[in-house]
Amino acid sequence: MSIRAVVWDVDDTLFDYTTADREGMRAHLAAEGLLAGYDSPEQALARWREVTDEQWARFAAGEATFEDQRRDRVRVFLDRQMTDAEADAWFRRYIGHYEAAWALFPDVLPVLDALAASHRHAVLSNSSIHVQDRKLRVLGVHDRFEAILCAAELGVSKPQAAAFLAACEALALPPHQVAYVGDHPEIDGQGAADAGLLSVWIDRCGGTATVELPSGRHRIATLSELPAILGADTRFGAQSTFG
Repeated sequence: MSIRAVVWDVDDTLFDYTTADREGMRAHLAAEGLLAGYDSPEQALARWREVTDEQWARFAAGEATFEDQRRDRVRVFLDRQMTDAEADAWFRRYIGHYEAAWALFPDVLPVLDALAASHRHAVLSNSSIHVQDRKLRVLGVHDRFEAILCAAELGVSKPQAAAFLAACEALALPPHQVAYVGDHPEIDGQGAADAGLLSVWIDRCGGTATVELPSGRHRIATLSELPAILGADTRFGAQSTFG
């Protein structure tokens, strides 16, 4: 098996979304005077995360547009009737704090550099191109990717096989020549494997390290482990026995 390209998830794979979301929302809630309604900032952040997951599930199921799930996150979180314009304005204020906390994980640039000559690269995200294109530009890695595909524009989202196959089609490569790297064991890991790609789950927290993965799926704790799985001869180590 020769892997010729790597397709990447963005949030919590390349980009430290969890930290940026947590610190951005903490700053936003403080600025909006909303922390007093909770026992602690952590409780407020947990509620925001719960609402976000619920509304994102509606978007993934095709029950809401990308913009509407954002607006409904605000309405549900605040438990308040709001016009679209009011919800959009509240979310924009949050985005200002969120973007101030944007950062790549420290292992991202080294692995992109190490694989630059040996593999092609693309992005497949369950977000929107408007969001991820700008994010990758701000983070300074946009030009590393041949194609950037997002669920909002594709009309299909991970873990559906059609999303992964769309990325392969954009690269003009069959699935067995493409690896997918993402942080979610089912949405990314299982979805990619089911679509026929080499599945690499980056488990930065190591919370389920005792779980055995099915054949054809890999778990890594840091992106420095990726070149060995791909069989790439890089400065991270000798060529892998995977082939």
